[in-house]
Amino acid sequence: MNTVNSAETTTASPYGDSDFVVVANRLPVDRDPAETSQGWRTSPGGLVTAVAPVMKSQEGAWIGWTGVPDVDFDPFTIDGMHLVPVTLTSEDVLKYYEGFSNATLWPLYHDVIVPPEFHRTWWDSYVRVNERFAAKVAEVAAEGATVWVHDYQLQLVPQLVRRMRPDLAIGFFNHIPFPPFELFAQLPWRDEILRGLLGADLVGFQRPADAANFRRAVRGRLNFTTKGSTVNVPAGDFLPEHIVRAEAFPISIDTPYLEELARDPKIIERARQIREEVGNPKVVMLGVDRMDYTKGIRHRLKAFGELLAEGKLDVEDVVLIQIATPSRERLEQYKIIRHDVELTVGRINGEQAEVGSIAVHYLHHSYPRDEMTAFFLAADVMLVTALRDGMNLVAKEYVACRRRDDGALVLSEFTGAADQLKGAVMVNPHDIGDLKAGILDAVQMDEKTGSRRMKQMRKKVATDTVSIWSKKFLAELEAIHTNPEAIIPDRPAALPERSTTASDRLTSAVDARTTSGDSHASNATSASASAPGEDRQ
Repeated sequence: MNTVNSAETTTASPYGDSDFVVVANRLPVDRDPAETSQGWRTSPGGLVTAVAPVMKSQEGAWIGWTGVPDVDFDPFTIDGMHLVPVTLTSEDVLKYYEGFSNATLWPLYHDVIVPPEFHRTWWDSYVRVNERFAAKVAEVAAEGATVWVHDYQLQLVPQLVRRMRPDLAIGFFNHIPFPPFELFAQLPWRDEILRGLLGADLVGFQRPADAANFRRAVRGRLNFTTKGSTVNVPAGDFLPEHIVRAEAFPISIDTPYLEELARDPKIIERARQIREEVGNPKVVMLGVDRMDYTKGIRHRLKAFGELLAEGKLDVEDVVLIQIATPSRERLEQYKIIRHDVELTVGRINGEQAEVGSIAVHYLHHSYPRDEMTAFFLAADVMLVTALRDGMNLVAKEYVACRRRDDGALVLSEFTGAADQLKGAVMVNPHDIGDLKAGILDAVQMDEKTGSRRMKQMRKKVATDTVSIWSKKFLAELEAIHTNPEAIIPDRPAALPERSTTASDRLTSAVDARTTSGDSHASNATSASASAPGEDRQ
């Protein structure tokens, strides 16, 4: 059986020529059906939205899978990004991606909402694919380069890369939650995952609780010493002794770009048309999610249906638009959630709607970014009722688009966004009564209170953007790698006075592009692209 220890411990010289390397399960492209040859189009998702401005500002490389199995592709450049494909076979997709990543890790990391499956053949495939990604990093990274590995599909890559290229500064960011130790301990390969992540200099999480869960798992399983946010990793597994910082870096959005879209007269007009198309009700409620059992779609539909049945909401006054984009449709749990959602929508409309009116407008497909912005502008109330979510960028995107400080956000307390968007109506989606009360609070909220709450949230997304997130993470990574002895637990590492590094040039370039407002001229995405740790990664 393959194990993490089976990786090569050295790599051939010379080094590559990329000073900055992003590593993710997916490249930020899809095959363009309009092209007769091997054409591509950018298709950014949650991760891509966060990292694309960084890539465009630096001569770096993005390593990932194209989304096309069993086909080898040469490196290519698109939209200012140099992309280095990693080949996955159909068997890899079945066992590494759909299997271990999304039927083992995804449910385990999301509070075991559905039972995770543990199969040794899936784990073997996960190891093999992680080794393939790590080998590609060692090949393309320049000496002393910065490597940023993303998400749960590649948790072994940091250790594998460190063995092959100890000269590199390695960061890892987990876009989804990290589970409590009692749940994580179920994983048969828990120690291998922990050691894989500890190959990084800096491991980032969405919430402080996630970082604390990781550090507790390290203490409980590996008996490594932790102090504050730091982990002391002893020499072993072909690695030298080193210090790792594990802490929260809440991801955010490109607020200036979204605000620019929200000012577009064409998008504003489209928002007016959307309201007209659903009958110009007094209140339009909106849900935007991947079709996933973690998103709480069934719970919000149940709450909405009961409010209509009890007469607390009237179908002539309030409608719900539910956008649920297709996701992992070959997996059994995703077939089940789609069936349940569509059955519930049909029941609510059958029981509550009248001729000429529909209670729930259900849309099971993706939309481009302009159209999604129009939906955000059209909605009076945004429903984000995830049962567990690393962050949920949809909540932040809705807030960023509310330029008039109007609208209300109903937000699950089990999202990372709940730590930051304090002006939202917080709900426990597992408690249907509480969820119903939260929806009523949002619908009936007076204008003055709503404006005050929205201003509070808009201030947060205006001062905590994706460029600030990237800059903070990369500066911390550079400081830790440059001077690990200076790390003080629970205090950000101080970057010493020195010559400009690739990381410095990278983050300063991001700031310049954000200020100029041209970093997203060609950016288009789908409704499902707003959530990190999901299909686009």
